[in-house]
Amino acid sequence: MSPQALTQDAPAHPAEYAERYRAAGYWRGETFGRMLRERAAAHPDRIAIVDPAGERRAWTYGELDERADRLAAGFLDRGIAKGDRVVVQLPNVAEFFEVVFALFRIGALPVFALPAHRESEIRHFCAFTEAVAYVIPDVAAGFDHRELATKVRAEVATLRHVFVVGEPGEHTALRDVPRDTAPLQDGPAPDDLAFLQLSGGSTGVPKLIPRTHDDYIYSLRGSNEICAVDENSVYLCALPAAHNFPLSSPGTLGALHAGARVVLAPQPSPDVAFPLIEREGVTITGLVPPLALVWTEAAASTPHDLSSLDVLLVGGAKFSEEAARRVTPALGCTLQQVFGMAEGLVNYTRLDDPYETIVTTQGRPISPDDEIRVVDDADADLPVGATGHLLTRGPYTIRGYWRAAEHNATAFTEDGFYRTGDIVRRTETGHLVVEGRAKDQINRGGEKVAAEEIENHILAHPAVHDAAVVSMPDDYLGERTCAYVVLREGAEPVRSPAIKKFVRERGLAAYKVPDRVEFVERFPQTGIGKVSKKDLRAAIASRLSSVSPPR
Repeated sequence: MSPQALTQDAPAHPAEYAERYRAAGYWRGETFGRMLRERAAAHPDRIAIVDPAGERRAWTYGELDERADRLAAGFLDRGIAKGDRVVVQLPNVAEFFEVVFALFRIGALPVFALPAHRESEIRHFCAFTEAVAYVIPDVAAGFDHRELATKVRAEVATLRHVFVVGEPGEHTALRDVPRDTAPLQDGPAPDDLAFLQLSGGSTGVPKLIPRTHDDYIYSLRGSNEICAVDENSVYLCALPAAHNFPLSSPGTLGALHAGARVVLAPQPSPDVAFPLIEREGVTITGLVPPLALVWTEAAASTPHDLSSLDVLLVGGAKFSEEAARRVTPALGCTLQQVFGMAEGLVNYTRLDDPYETIVTTQGRPISPDDEIRVVDDADADLPVGATGHLLTRGPYTIRGYWRAAEHNATAFTEDGFYRTGDIVRRTETGHLVVEGRAKDQINRGGEKVAAEEIENHILAHPAVHDAAVVSMPDDYLGERTCAYVVLREGAEPVRSPAIKKFVRERGLAAYKVPDRVEFVERFPQTGIGKVSKKDLRAAIASRLSSVSPPR
């Protein structure tokens, strides 16, 4: 890559681009801490967060601001300082925002883990980032996160604190962190890192995505303008709060930037979400395609009034045209397709786009300065309408992953374009149509599964000689995972449930456990002796099309 300045282990935008983005008004010198402070000063009594779990809680902007201040002081008292990393793994609860805004105030970096992550992933996040603290629920979805934290803390030397929302066990209850207000140190600068997000990842565990205050806040402002989010909006956070889509498209942070209300759904199912839409007057929310299909089917028989819902954003994976056409008739709202990535670029269909554009494309970029290239395998630019690899560069797209110089050399071009791994074509109007993925990654209903990570776990089984994980088509999730396994010669026979059990017990998130396991004697090979995953994908697709029962 071309020489670039480094900011906290992350390649920064070159100076000439930073100057351009500031001059254009994209980067305005904002930080998340000051953003909340300004909203609280402007309308302290307006409701910011509604948490319906248990007894309904509603925090005003003034209360959220004060809670963030007091918790920031408590974290400082515990030795958490500017630049420290803190792994945050919380479900959709109000404390998620109390914690992250407290860290924003300090300048410590939240590392956003998802509730489904388990020991293998959490250990890596804590060790790789040298995290000093880990914030968890006590028990969520039947899983005891305190036990996981005990294991990880014993193995990661830097991890000094575990804070628990709920009953702490052997750890520290978040509610017991001292809350005496004290003068805070100078917080972060607008071009400092704000947090680290997780990439979808095509190999191994996810890479870490460094986002600054200025670049991320610009994406919020742009999203709010495109999605018509203002102080009267009510955003339902139905997906996991730490995921980039419900965080910023326009998401909870977009809603808070606008002075709107955020309603947290503990589960995204219609039986939980529909009553919240009716009770709270929800105007906008976002779903991945499988959930959108469930909602459209459930809407016909619901007794709840969904008429307040103006916009349903669907993203995280491609939404098929047939499914897209069902949204407005079923839910009575406008569909807005979203195609984006935690690394930066976000595309939206516009609310005033023609209907055919809304249901057949995945939108166009937020910014006039989002540079889009569609190229062939040799990086030669292709004409409009041709299908190729998507490359992008812009005011809210990163210039490199955190502490990943070797990977950055291939993930980015020499002049700073990010290789997204998506195969797209561009229409005459500038809208993008997603045709698939180039990277060896499976998009399981919006959850990204790296084949290599799962293969590595399967290969640890004593009876396994080799493993190859590929996608297989699925009407509901879009893709599921199929693991092809070659057993060791002379090994005791094993069956599919044993392989799945083995992977599950190695501490992986449930969505990463292979959906199907096929045993073969050998893998097809390419001309140079590599495993031909293309042939494996074709084989399982053919088998499924013949309606073979799953193993």
